[in-house]
Amino acid sequence: MADQSCVKILTEWDIVAARQLGRNVAKELGFGTVDQARITTAISELARNIYLYAGKGRICIEQVQEEGKKGLKIVAEDEGPGIADIKKVMEDGFSTSGGLGAGLPGVKRLMDQFELHSDAENGTDIQAVKWLR
Repeated sequence: MADQSCVKILTEWDIVAARQLGRNVAKELGFGTVDQARITTAISELARNIYLYAGKGRICIEQVQEEGKKGLKIVAEDEGPGIADIKKVMEDGFSTSGGLGAGLPGVKRLMDQFELHSDAENGTDIQAVKWLR
């Protein structure tokens, strides 16, 4: 069912491409400018994390439907070293890069649903959904 588009994240330019893809899909689905900004910010943060910590991965954007609701799902996947302490990275203000980004807690706040799976063998898989209001 899912109509999915992906952007490989290898360079900083790919972060821009992933953001643009997300904005276009959000606009197509009928999200307003505020939610479009939330979605692109979340994509930016997830793509930046892939670029900084895993070196490579991908961001996929798909349209989802559930119980009559329409939404946009962001899937961020990498095969990096995984996140050693998930509880720690989900704390507000935690940064390993010294950056002031919203981080994963910010992504969780910006979206309606957020799931994170990570381990050293398989890297990290994050799925976040924003529902159309």
